[in-house]
Amino acid sequence: MRRPHRRTTRTETRPVAKKKAKHSEQLLAEAATTPKTKAPGKSTWRLMDRGSSIVAGLLAQRASVLAWRAVTGKKPPSSGRHPDVTTGEAVAWAVVGGAIIELVKVGVRRGTANYWVRSTGQLPPGMKPLENSVPDNAKEPVLADPAPERSTKKKVSRRSRGR
Repeated sequence: MRRPHRRTTRTETRPVAKKKAKHSEQLLAEAATTPKTKAPGKSTWRLMDRGSSIVAGLLAQRASVLAWRAVTGKKPPSSGRHPDVTTGEAVAWAVVGGAIIELVKVGVRRGTANYWVRSTGQLPPGMKPLENSVPDNAKEPVLADPAPERSTKKKVSRRSRGR
């Protein structure tokens, strides 16, 4: 004869189920006390840096074309080798375009690094602090030994040997 079905589960009486329940409670308590976010690492910085480089390249190209049109009023030369483009115009486009591209790239990449420092409180991975940057609480260095005095003896060249 069959037993009637109980509404309670069998896991209530088994010791393995009690251990699992206790372990999951401990994990939940641990998760509540630990910080929710993990500090970003090297791969995150690489992704941000490469992404900012791509964005900077696209922005720089557009900015240089707009600057050329604003100054000259015509399209920038598509090729510096084309015979219809004068040498002066080709050189000017190279200088203006190159300068604007580099300025935009530096600005975007510096902005990315500053964002990283503000959000993590640390320099990006692989970036070392500058040697000439001094923290506010640093004291001036004290010289350990004074510089040695020079001898008063006259130097003699090898060729003349003192003659």
